[in-house]
Amino acid sequence: MANYMARVELHQAGPEDYERLHATMQQRGYVREMTGEDGADYQLPTGTYFVTNTSAMLHVALNAAVDAAKETGKSAGVIVTDWSMARWAGLSESEH
Repeated sequence: MANYMARVELHQAGPEDYERLHATMQQRGYVREMTGEDGADYQLPTGTYFVTNTSAMLHVALNAAVDAAKETGKSAGVIVTDWSMARWAGLSESEH
């Protein structure tokens, strides 16, 4: 099983475009929060998503993110990387 992190930058986009992106990424299994070692959930930066324990190959995960970006009607830069561990600083605790 693989873990993927995706970064999607929509070009010439506003907040409503990113809301659409968040919804389309979620439909594809990507989420915007990560649980820290302290047990708290943290909000990832805008346009950053991850999916864990997926059987999808990297190119499939990339295509899913590209397709989600296309659904916003905006052009986008997209990168997806395979990862096994993440550390962060300065992220806001999730309010869910």
